[in-house]
Amino acid sequence: MAEGEEAPPPPGSWIKDLADALDEGGCDLETVRNIIQGRQLPADLRAKVWKIALNVVGKGDSLASWDGSLDLPEQSIIHKDCQELIDQLSVPGEEKSVLTLDIESVITFYCKSRNVKYSSCLGWIHLLKPLVHLHLPRSDLYNCFYAIMNKFIPRDCFMKGRPFHLFRLLLQYHEPELCSFLDTKKMTPDSYALNWLGSLFSYYCSAEVTQAIWDGYLQQADPFFIYFLMLIILVNAKDVILAQESDKEEMIKFLETSPANLDLEDIEDLFSLAQYYCSKTPASFRKDNHSLFGSSLLGLKDDDTDLSQALCLAVSVSEILQANQQQGEGVRFFVVDCRPAEQYNAGHLSTAFHLDSDLMLQNPSEFAQSVKSLLEAQKQSIESGSIAGGEHLCFMGSGREEEDMYMNMVLAHFLQKNKEYVSIAKGGFMALQQHLADINVEGPENGYGHWIASTSGSRNSISSVDGDTPNGSGDGKGVKSLVNKMTVALKTKSVNVKEKVISFIENTSTPVDRHVSSSDRVGKPYRGVKPVFSIGDEEEYDTDEIDSSSMSDDDRKEVVNIQTWINKPDVKYNFPCNEVKENGHMFPSHLLVTATHMYCLREIPSRKGLAYIQSRQALNSVVKITSKKKHPELITFKYGNSNTSGIEILAVERYLIPNAGDATKAIKQQIMKVLDALES
Repeated sequence: MAEGEEAPPPPGSWIKDLADALDEGGCDLETVRNIIQGRQLPADLRAKVWKIALNVVGKGDSLASWDGSLDLPEQSIIHKDCQELIDQLSVPGEEKSVLTLDIESVITFYCKSRNVKYSSCLGWIHLLKPLVHLHLPRSDLYNCFYAIMNKFIPRDCFMKGRPFHLFRLLLQYHEPELCSFLDTKKMTPDSYALNWLGSLFSYYCSAEVTQAIWDGYLQQADPFFIYFLMLIILVNAKDVILAQESDKEEMIKFLETSPANLDLEDIEDLFSLAQYYCSKTPASFRKDNHSLFGSSLLGLKDDDTDLSQALCLAVSVSEILQANQQQGEGVRFFVVDCRPAEQYNAGHLSTAFHLDSDLMLQNPSEFAQSVKSLLEAQKQSIESGSIAGGEHLCFMGSGREEEDMYMNMVLAHFLQKNKEYVSIAKGGFMALQQHLADINVEGPENGYGHWIASTSGSRNSISSVDGDTPNGSGDGKGVKSLVNKMTVALKTKSVNVKEKVISFIENTSTPVDRHVSSSDRVGKPYRGVKPVFSIGDEEEYDTDEIDSSSMSDDDRKEVVNIQTWINKPDVKYNFPCNEVKENGHMFPSHLLVTATHMYCLREIPSRKGLAYIQSRQALNSVVKITSKKKHPELITFKYGNSNTSGIEILAVERYLIPNAGDATKAIKQQIMKVLDALES
């Protein structure tokens, strides 16, 4: 204990204070927390404390109006599960039947009142187990169960449910290496944590450990805190997980049962670490997902974000602005603006570092230098205590999906390097502009005007004060000089990079735009039914966004030896490349071309020399090969068929191919041979 602090009260005195407060009545959760201060609850006071934490004190008997009929179609399953629970507990023989009826009544009435079909896999029995230990009357047992289901069990708590996609994003944010390892093994959170979340750990933990966890968790009154407890259990097992060489099923079993290893003396550390990780997590994690918990249906339709497709954790622009103004501890962001230089120059967050995402494909060496400068600027801004400083990297795009594809590739680059604390600004710069406009409606005294700066010197339409005027804080000016000095060279180069005019993907001057005979008109379907094969520049806003390679599960794909396939006599060409997904992720791959087909072999990181057959495409199904003008090495293949009504695109694949001109020229020639053979 530090000098000057008062000596702790004699043992047992806080328990007496708690008992007195509970006996007096009218005791609220804040009072209870102040007395307990994280200490283990005495068993005889637990029921009263939990009822206060669950806000069921004084609640009436919800079952009073029920006729008690146990007549659900699945009633026999409910009865069997209740009996099994009672058999696990040391209940005196004469009390067994009464307690069984109480539990069965609670489950049955809940199903009837909520119109829910019971299933053993829901885990309700395990939620009731800690409550049964409290020896509550039936009405309190139901009220407590209902409150837990309503406040602490998230919606869609089932396989592939939204809560588990959210947990993966949290794991990726704090432990990207562990997350990447589990992703590689196809071990999604729902495969091992379904019963962690669905039972609040009571499925695997002993009764004493479960009670201790619930003591702390219910007092937190924060349903999201369970995510951080789950995170700590994974972090604690990280070294063992990364060293595992057993098969997938054994690893899932190991993870699934890991909470069973918790002892009473571990709980204090478990909560302390969870609190630490919680303090290092953006508030948007909770605010943007609050609809997961609670009975209200409000807002459920408003947020249709598919978390399973999210590249990383999203942070609201309002949090970004507020976080870097606050003093002391908390999440602070180093914002990385990934828009093209001309957009950045026209207006940007004054504390943002500019990293032109186009450089990643356009000039990889310059991009690498930019990343190095970014990390150095981040380090210096943290050390100087500036408002731009923050250990949390937040990437900002334009907010328009088609423009942000390259930013997603940059994001994926950082994630693949296992960089922690990586997030994306929700809605991008468009959302920032809208937010500033919204708050400035109430008057300029909000003081947000100085956040928008313009490198070109023009006044931003939203900003009432230019970013370089004295109205911004002195610290802010220092930040701008620090960040802008380190990005000015990059911006200048990016603006001056000339767009290459590519007539055709192989950069030849020969006008070979499509394969048909010379008598065919441009745009006419080949023989009315054959696919039209064309080569050209990709439109900025392409609508053919079908990704065939994502349609199947790696577990079901054929695994092959890469070198064996390359050496096959029918393989005419092999082009090492990276398959590029819509979300920016890149996967080292090989494109193999035979006389009639094109194969994509995706390398398996954990099994050197082996690959999945990611796709098989007939050459005569290729209808178009395109590239972006700015990025001639990013090639898009479109597959489909033609009929009298036009071309139907069935699949789209993108690859980053070194020396793409040579590759596409060879593929084009092979396609022409196939089409010539079909024509003849």
